[in-house]
Amino acid sequence: MKDQELIDAAMAAQQCCYCPYSSFPVSAALLTSSGKVFTGVNVENASYGLTICAERVAVGTAVAAGERSFETLVVVVKGGGSPCGACRQVLNEFAPKLRILMVNQEGEIVQEANLDDLLPQAFGPHSL
Repeated sequence: MKDQELIDAAMAAQQCCYCPYSSFPVSAALLTSSGKVFTGVNVENASYGLTICAERVAVGTAVAAGERSFETLVVVVKGGGSPCGACRQVLNEFAPKLRILMVNQEGEIVQEANLDDLLPQAFGPHSL
């Protein structure tokens, strides 16, 4: 799958974000090793701590479908920000070397990184 197709999937998901409190939509598209794509959006909650990030929604959906091996994640957010620490930790469980494209709301890649660069000295299954 080409990067642009994955970006397009994440961009399309933007319309489904549920962010009435922050007005800060975040969407994601996760490419699995089997070639399937799973999208996610942030889902806010009036009890702010229960809000779930787009990246974790995508991972949860992929895992629920039986996927465990991930290759690339696209995150679409204003300014092209990177996944939060909690999302980095969840992603690390499955793909410590995951390729991540951080894309702004215009669909432009702002930054590309590997998860192990964003989460150095990560705690994961190998740590147990």
